[in-house]
Amino acid sequence: MKKIIRISTVPISLNIFCKGLLYDLSSQYEIIAVSSPGEALNEIAAREKIRTIVVPMHRQIAPVRDLIALWQLIKLFYKERPDMVHSITPKAGLLAMTAAKLARVPVRLHTFTGLIWPTSKGIKRKVLITMDKLLCACATHINPEGKGVADDLRKEKITNKPLTVLGHGNVRGIDFNYYYPSQEIKLSAKALREKLGITSDTFLFLFVGRIVRDKGITELIEAFQKLSENLSRDAESFSKTALLLVGNEEKNLDPLPCTTKQLIKTLPNIYQLPHLTDIRPIYAAAQALVFPSYREGFPNVVLEAGAFSLPSIVTDINGSREIITQGENGFIVPPHDNVALARAMLEMRYYPYRKEMGIAALHHVQEHFAQPLVWKNLKCYYQQLLS
Repeated sequence: MKKIIRISTVPISLNIFCKGLLYDLSSQYEIIAVSSPGEALNEIAAREKIRTIVVPMHRQIAPVRDLIALWQLIKLFYKERPDMVHSITPKAGLLAMTAAKLARVPVRLHTFTGLIWPTSKGIKRKVLITMDKLLCACATHINPEGKGVADDLRKEKITNKPLTVLGHGNVRGIDFNYYYPSQEIKLSAKALREKLGITSDTFLFLFVGRIVRDKGITELIEAFQKLSENLSRDAESFSKTALLLVGNEEKNLDPLPCTTKQLIKTLPNIYQLPHLTDIRPIYAAAQALVFPSYREGFPNVVLEAGAFSLPSIVTDINGSREIITQGENGFIVPPHDNVALARAMLEMRYYPYRKEMGIAALHHVQEHFAQPLVWKNLKCYYQQLLS
């Protein structure tokens, strides 16, 4: 049985992207998961029934710690002698591909789920580009999560190696046995709205993700403020339109401006919840998703919303524009544009074919991003690489 090591910088990435997949793969391969310490790594070991190994890695640049992690990975790969190392997330990719090349691992595969440097500037951008060039130089195979990511890699000449996008993109797929509005989920959604004080006839816009600047939160709040000002001429429409933000704030990495935080607290009809383990009642409680991110690889949240027949308003960025077709299953607006976003939210609020748009979103996800299809594409790719 051939041996594959799957590695990410922090274990929550493997826990999210590879849930159920590692157990499925373990019937054909010996699978080992490697990541930094954390409860999520213990969850992976128990749920996927595979071996896990701790190697501390840090998301930010930390030269001394990075060299220690690199040495630990080299020793690990020499000891385990895997047939393939498959990395995901930037730092794990750089360290794992470098270590795997030095340890002479025959198949070295990295999946790019998103790129940081397209929205970075100055020396930071140059450093990030150099890191990705080194990563690709050490990898034998490169798997961008979507066409947009592949286009950016080619445009910046990160590598001249072939870039393989599997299927229509995405690395996780949607499990429709889990993501569907069952009667129980609908009851939970109703209870959630009641708990928050959102009436059943209120139109609820939803954002799900990290509450940080590069998710477009500032533009979203400013757009909702403009929308509210527009609707204030009609007291009923104003009171029957709300925005729910679901996710955790990050105070160290890309925090929100103080002005945005203040608007979230003071504007009427804005509700906020922390990251939730079970997000399904949130989708079932909403009428539309708003996802104005600056950069993505292939946003799962837009796929999950589609599984609940929610149309989405997204920005014209990688991943999002590969899921949403303007006017069919949602609306697309330019990034960083609160005026266009407010206009799209107003149109969605009163769009007569919104439900049909939501059904189109569901059908699109079912046809192209159902989990069995995504997993099948990956398993065929593994067989090709390891044959």
